[in-house]
Amino acid sequence: MESVIERMQRIDAKKRIADFMVKEKQDYSFKVKYAKIRAREFVDECEKRNFNYHVSVGGLDSITLFVFLRSIGIDAPGISVSYLEDSSIQKVHKLLGIERLYSALKPDGTHWNKQEVLQTFGFPVLSKEIASKIELLANPSDKNKTVRHAIVTGETGEYGGNQKNSRMKMSQKWLKKFGGYANDEEGVNYDIPTFKVSARCCYYLKEKPCDDWAKEHNSVPFLGLMASEGGRRAKSLRINGCNYFGKSTIRSAPFAIFNRQDLLQLALDLKVPIPDIYGEIVKDENGLLRTTGAQRTGCSMCGFGIHLEKRPHRFDQLAVRNIKEWQFWMTSCVTDEMTGEKYGWGRVLDYIGVGWTLETNPLIQEGKNGGDGQD
Repeated sequence: MESVIERMQRIDAKKRIADFMVKEKQDYSFKVKYAKIRAREFVDECEKRNFNYHVSVGGLDSITLFVFLRSIGIDAPGISVSYLEDSSIQKVHKLLGIERLYSALKPDGTHWNKQEVLQTFGFPVLSKEIASKIELLANPSDKNKTVRHAIVTGETGEYGGNQKNSRMKMSQKWLKKFGGYANDEEGVNYDIPTFKVSARCCYYLKEKPCDDWAKEHNSVPFLGLMASEGGRRAKSLRINGCNYFGKSTIRSAPFAIFNRQDLLQLALDLKVPIPDIYGEIVKDENGLLRTTGAQRTGCSMCGFGIHLEKRPHRFDQLAVRNIKEWQFWMTSCVTDEMTGEKYGWGRVLDYIGVGWTLETNPLIQEGKNGGDGQD
């Protein structure tokens, strides 16, 4: 079996990444022209292969992609599990004619909801990649033994090229907090959280319903992904490029070489309808574009990346927009299977060292102090 290292060498991944990153450094005008070329190439290739194509729409990035494709004559239908988004995003989806989907079906024929996913699988915390690793550690089997060993030690075995300090290893900071599931097997002494962690919420709530729609319509997606956003997809985008036709995955990401400034400028140029949750697109004191409201959005109960946000973070902002929803997600959205106690994101954020209470919410304290609140 070909190892990961051997595959990277065979496809000359280092050169691919370097070439892609050169394009990421080009100016805005180049990137827009490049996106047009790649989008049209994808459509041409889909038609040759007898595929339909669609846009998977969520927040501002993919809304901008949908409008961009229409502006260059690509009439791709938009689909979304829209009810998971903020109400202002749902309004824009309706305005643009985005088809509304529902979450995946459970065995009993009803649809998964956010609360059931958290209760059954666990909290989406830190990042999709880290949450997946924690979930593997918490659910050991003979099949995932080699991967679990790599997560704790960095030793990959033969398939991973026998690396001794690979990127598979979770950072020591999070191993100390979540690595205790492997204490006996690996001879370590890490902690085990009093809540479950999982990356599967996106699969049941968003990915599976969109994938099912795509299969039913023989359709492949345009996605609003940008390598500059980082995360687990960045390396894949830089290796595989904007358009990818693989054995099991086909997709186009015309904005792959964009950065945040490019995306916001394009939204302005195309007069994209901006959901209220983002506020307005303005220039800051350094001449950089930003949104006056939320910078990023997603499910109101998603915690991926929360540890990287400065306060007021997404849950602080939710407390101001909808205090009842905030109280539910923070204090009572799931039930402890051992004690029967109701709890929520508050327990998770306390564990990873992120402040969340109303008393420390800068937006609320600012209001109490007449606008001269604490940081």
